[in-house]
Amino acid sequence: VKAADEKETGITLHEVNEKYDEGKIIFQAKCEVLPEDTPESIAKKVQALEHAHYPVEIERWIDL
Repeated sequence: VKAADEKETGITLHEVNEKYDEGKIIFQAKCEVLPEDTPESIAKKVQALEHAHYPVEIERWIDL
């Protein structure tokens, strides 16, 4: 993400199928990548998204 000079990154939760990362998308969230961000700070931002959204979306999925 940093090396590619991306302006944002994030997470995608999707159904699992026989192809890697090609299942139906369940949820997405993104965060801004700032010029001063490092790979480590970007990883922390993504991890914060995971911690905030995984439990909520898993519970929602279970309740369907």
